[in-house]
Amino acid sequence: MDPDAIEAGRRRWQARYDASRVREADFTTLSGDPVEPVYGPRPQDTYEGFERIGWPGEYPFTRGLYSTGYRGRTWTIRQFAGFGSAEQTNERYRMILAAGGGGLSVAFDMPTLMGRDSDDPRSLGEVGHCGVAVDSAADLEVLFRGIPLGEVTTSLTISGPAVPVFCMYLVAAERQGVDPSVLNGTLQTDIFKEYIAQKEWLFPPEPHLRLIGDLMEHCAAAVPAYKPLSVSGYHIREAGATAAQELAYTLADGFGYVELGLSRGLDLDVFASGLSFFFDAHVDFFEEIAKFRAARRIWARRLRDVYGARTDRAQWLRFHTQTAGVSLTAQQPYNNVVRTAVEALAAVLGGTSSLHTNALDETLALPGEQAAEIALRTQQVLMEETGVDRVADPLGGSWYVEQLTDRIEAEAERTFDRIGELGRRAHPDGQHPVGPMTSGILRGIEDGWFTGEIAESAFRYQQALEKGDKRVVGVNCHTGSVTGDLEILRVGHEVEREQVRLVRERRAARDGTAVRTALDALRTAARDGSNLIAPMLAAARAEATLGEICGTLREEWGEYTEPAAF
Repeated sequence: MDPDAIEAGRRRWQARYDASRVREADFTTLSGDPVEPVYGPRPQDTYEGFERIGWPGEYPFTRGLYSTGYRGRTWTIRQFAGFGSAEQTNERYRMILAAGGGGLSVAFDMPTLMGRDSDDPRSLGEVGHCGVAVDSAADLEVLFRGIPLGEVTTSLTISGPAVPVFCMYLVAAERQGVDPSVLNGTLQTDIFKEYIAQKEWLFPPEPHLRLIGDLMEHCAAAVPAYKPLSVSGYHIREAGATAAQELAYTLADGFGYVELGLSRGLDLDVFASGLSFFFDAHVDFFEEIAKFRAARRIWARRLRDVYGARTDRAQWLRFHTQTAGVSLTAQQPYNNVVRTAVEALAAVLGGTSSLHTNALDETLALPGEQAAEIALRTQQVLMEETGVDRVADPLGGSWYVEQLTDRIEAEAERTFDRIGELGRRAHPDGQHPVGPMTSGILRGIEDGWFTGEIAESAFRYQQALEKGDKRVVGVNCHTGSVTGDLEILRVGHEVEREQVRLVRERRAARDGTAVRTALDALRTAARDGSNLIAPMLAAARAEATLGEICGTLREEWGEYTEPAAF
């Protein structure tokens, strides 16, 4: 790009920056020297390909969505938490908020993630152990007691039974007297990544997609500030995918949900701005930064050129990041504080909108209070002391980072071509029921292609680890240690006994006729194709349990069995 074009871009950026609101903060170095909001080529420099890098707040958004970077607003500290009962988790949330956390992210236990009630025989021994137990809207009431849902952004990290849990969340907000139109936060809902990586599904793919489409319609009409879909690459990466695979599979899933929204007749420029993403920040510092930059550029280009998004907001890729759980080690667990700090810094330099930092003890148990506080303070040190919030995309223009960004983007494009070919095999006539990317994803799930590719990547990494080609401190190098045992959080069996007592007590106290009527209406809607959200909300208001709601739909739609692979 010639110098005149670069300078024209700089002037456009400057005009946007001058028109934006900037925080009252000290934007100087520790030594007191002033720091510019962004840096780029020097005047009269020629920079080949600079249009692919550009300026913050300008298409293709490689350098960030906002002209101000973090000078306008810092990232949200959103700590992921949930354990035991709703009452116990409520106490942890109050601690996080009091300590400076800016948003909540709810972790659910395994029975909840699988749409089972706590007294289901298949829930035995799992209630409250990997997250909070939720059986009905009453649990959501307790979970957010004393926390004004109209003022706090709330992320619900659940996919298989995401829609009924969200209905319970809406009911809990109603019972607080909160207008649903002001609720803000994110529901994960991403069922594609369950089939690809995490394996927590309830129904076959098509009924799940129908539920997601119904939710998108409802949120567009009644809960416009809430993001009904957080497309998740985190679990894909944790299953063993490479950075490029994580990026490509996640964005492909996102394109599938765009096609779903379009198939429902939704306005792309409206609903696309309500999509968000959830990425892993792993320990390879520069590769992760490049991944985030490439993600923004790919998403903006495809949304504009393939799907026809006209507004900047519809082309924006907003994302939450969590540091890599799979990078943590049980050996020498205090090393995990360092790993988490490096990963968090990569997420921030990559332009994340919100961030969760893992606790040092998470390979052993759910975070204890001290470990949770250290994780929170890690973000606060980055935000308050390091100066990383002063400059937008400070590594932009680095020969290494730009080359990595281009390489990851090229690998992602090759993956999109492969998924497109899977879609053509599934529908050689070109008549895709939802869209071509969706057809390719569904075929890749049915054929086991995604899981096979991830398994191969995980196997190669494990081989490298065992050979010592990849080194992990405390695991296969520098193994001597003086670290003693950690005190870890243990969820006692009394939590399960109490939760089982509560769900049975609530069943006995509710209006059984109202529950049966609501579930019958849900069954009818499942059969006749009408939107499922209204009858599901009615069931939640009547205190139907999660297991009853999901069980009603299982009876209509069946359960999914993954194809065997050898």
